[in-house]
Amino acid sequence: MRNRYLDLLRAAAIARVVVYHLFGWPWLSILLPAMGIMFALAGSLTAASLDKRAAKAVVTSRVRRLLPPLWLLGAIAVPAMLYAGWEGESPYSWKLALWILPLGDPPGSTAGIDVWEPLWYIRAYLWFVLLTPLLYAAWKKASWALVAVPILLLAGLDKTGFELPFGRADAAMWDFVTYGACWIAGFAHHDGRLHRLRGGVVYPVAIVLGALALYWLHGHPGEGGWDLNDVPESQALWSLAFVLVVLRWQPDMTWLAYLRPADRTVSLLNNRAVTIYLWHNIAIAAIWPVLTLLALDDLGGGMEGPVSLAMTLVLTALAVLLFGWAEDLAAKRRPRLWPAAATPRPPREPVAPTPDPAPAAPVHPDGPPLSERTTINLHPGPPPVREEPRDPYGEEPVVSWFGDRDRR
Repeated sequence: MRNRYLDLLRAAAIARVVVYHLFGWPWLSILLPAMGIMFALAGSLTAASLDKRAAKAVVTSRVRRLLPPLWLLGAIAVPAMLYAGWEGESPYSWKLALWILPLGDPPGSTAGIDVWEPLWYIRAYLWFVLLTPLLYAAWKKASWALVAVPILLLAGLDKTGFELPFGRADAAMWDFVTYGACWIAGFAHHDGRLHRLRGGVVYPVAIVLGALALYWLHGHPGEGGWDLNDVPESQALWSLAFVLVVLRWQPDMTWLAYLRPADRTVSLLNNRAVTIYLWHNIAIAAIWPVLTLLALDDLGGGMEGPVSLAMTLVLTALAVLLFGWAEDLAAKRRPRLWPAAATPRPPREPVAPTPDPAPAAPVHPDGPPLSERTTINLHPGPPPVREEPRDPYGEEPVVSWFGDRDRR
C-alpha cells in the first residue's frame, strides 16, 4: 500500500520546483520548502527499506533507480554542449565521469547551464543514500539528538568559514548540513517517533525554528531578497520546522481517490519525479525558441505568464513521453508511456440491516413459557470440538502505514 499523503507532498514539492524555476518568485521558497520536503520523504522511505532488507541491497536499489535517467540526459546533453562549443571548464578531464557517478556536480558548458545546474540535487541525494546506513544506525542510538548535528555543523561552518579544498566537495558538504536534519527527520517519521510526540512539543519547536529562520533571513538577505535558497542557514531551519509539522500530520486521504484528475496527476508526478526534475529546466529554456519558431513570441496583454506556464507544462510533458521510460527500466518495471493510473476507490462499508424484534415466547396454558422449559436429550452426541482462532494467511499480516517505493 502506498501512502497517498506522502505522494501528495512529493507531487506538490515537484510542482513548486517547476513554478519557482519558471517565475523565480522568492516567496515560494517560504510557502513550500520543496527541497526539504523531498529530502525528508526520501529519508523516511529509505529507512523503511533498511528495516526490511540489507543495507547493500537498499543502497544498490536506490542508486540504480537514480542513475539511468541521468545517464540518458548526459547521453543527449553532453554531445549537444560539445557540438555547440563548450565554453567554461574543460570537459576533457576525469570530471566528465561525474555524469556517470555524480559524487560531485557534473560539468557543463556556460551555454548549457540549464542542463547541469539542477543536478546538485541528484548529487546530494546520492550522498544521503550512501550515508543512510550509518545515519540510520546512529539514529537508533542517538534519537532526536542526531537531528541537531547538521544544524550545529552548519553553525560551525558559518562561524569559522571552513572550506574544503575542492569546490565540488565544498558544495556537497554545505548541502549535507543544510538538508541533513530534514533527511534524519524522515527517520523519525518512518519509525513513528515524530507521530508519538505531543503537539504541545512539536508545534512550539517548529515555531521557534521558523522564527529563527526568518530572523536570520531578514538580517542576511541573499541576492533574491527573501529567498531561502540564497541563505543556507535560514533554509535549514525553515525546512526542518516545515517538515516536523507536515510529517507529523497524518490526514485521511480517501478523498483523493474520488477526485480522479487530481489522483492521476499525483500518480504521474510520483512515477516521473526524476524525469520531470531533470528536464523541466530545459523545457523552460526552450519556451521562447519554440514560440519564436511558431511565430507566437509577440505576446501582450499580460499573456506572457500564462503562456510561459502552459508551454512549460507542454514541453515537460513531452519530455516525460520521450524519456520517462528510463525510470521504469531503472525500477525494473515494464516501460509505460504515461503512468497516471488512478488508485482504486476504497470500498464503502455496507450498512448492517436492523434485526427484526424477536417474537414473544409462546405460553403453555398448563406451565411456564416453552422457552423456559428444560429439554433433556436422551441421545447426546460427542461434545463439540473447540477450534482455536488462527490467522487465515498462515502468519500475522504485516501492515506498513508508510509504504515503500521499492515495492509496488
